[in-house]
Amino acid sequence: MLKRISLALAITAAATLPAFAHLDPAEHGSFAAGFSHPLFGLDHILAMVAVGLWAAMQGGRAVWIVPAAFVGTMAVGFAAAIAGVPLPFVEPVILASVIFIGIAIALALPIPTSAVAAMVGFFALFHGHAHGGELGEAGAWQFAIGFILATAVLHAVGIGLGLALGRFGGKALSRIAGAATALGGLWLAFGA
Repeated sequence: MLKRISLALAITAAATLPAFAHLDPAEHGSFAAGFSHPLFGLDHILAMVAVGLWAAMQGGRAVWIVPAAFVGTMAVGFAAAIAGVPLPFVEPVILASVIFIGIAIALALPIPTSAVAAMVGFFALFHGHAHGGELGEAGAWQFAIGFILATAVLHAVGIGLGLALGRFGGKALSRIAGAATALGGLWLAFGA
C-alpha cells in the first residue's frame, strides 16, 4: 500500500518538474496551451487534485457535484477576465485555496455537499480569472476547453486518489494527504 502511495506521489512530483514555462499557443496551438496551463503550476495541481480528494471524502453525489461546481465557476472567472472585469487578490486567493482545501480535508469536518461546492466555487472563480488573465495570444475558446479538460483530469486524479486512500486506510490517509496539501500551499506562499 505504501509503495503505491509513494509511487503516486513520485509520479505527481515528476510531472511537475518540467513545469518551467507555459506552452506557446502560436507554436503548440491554443488547446494545447490551455490544457498544459494548469499542469505547469504546482498551486493549480495541488488545488485541483485536492478538490477531487475532498469530493471523494464527501462521497455520494459530492463526487460529481463538487468538481462540477469548480469547473463551472472557473469558466465564469475565465469569461470575466477576458471581458476585462477586474478581480482583486487573484494569486493570494489561489494560494489560499490550496491551504484552505488542504486544511478542510485534514480536519474532515462534516460539511454539507452544497457548502463544499460553494467554497470550491468561490476559489474556482479566482483560478478561472487567472487562466483568463494569462491567455496571451491563444484563442479564448480553444484555450478554455483545454484548461477545463485538464482541470477535470486533475479532479479525477484527486477522486481516484481519495477513493484509493479511503479503501486502504479510511479517512486517516486522506486526512494526511490534506495536511500535506496545506503544507505545500504554505511552502508556495512563504517558502518558494
